[in-house]
Amino acid sequence: MTAKHTGSCFCGAVELEVTGAPEAMGYCHCSSCRSWSAGPVNAFTLWKPSSVKLTRGAEFVGHFRKTEASDRQFCKQCGGHVMTSHPTLGLIDVYAATIPTLAFVPAVHVNYAESVLPMKDGLPKLRDFPAELGGSGQSVPE
Repeated sequence: MTAKHTGSCFCGAVELEVTGAPEAMGYCHCSSCRSWSAGPVNAFTLWKPSSVKLTRGAEFVGHFRKTEASDRQFCKQCGGHVMTSHPTLGLIDVYAATIPTLAFVPAVHVNYAESVLPMKDGLPKLRDFPAELGGSGQSVPE
């Protein structure tokens, strides 16, 4: 049986469903994610686009594109963040907090060179992104 998890924005007007398992889970420390999330770090779950489906409230979804690499999506009613499409990577980041029934098991920290919150958890810390996603793949010390 394929796992399904549902999630929503802050007010519940926008709902989504993710199916299967994420491609990756971890933490992003880049300044864009920190600013967007209003927090020192962003917990991400990356999915193939075919695994993510809006099930309610598509008419309430707003978009903001700071760059071509990230289409940040939010609820126009409550401002709650829902997901970010990364077309250049072929992945969608559904924020871990958006899908509360998914067991969040982070495996990596990305953009750790920009970190403002050191996290000593033994996970790999990458300067930017993994090489297979166009980054240097270079590790930095915890």
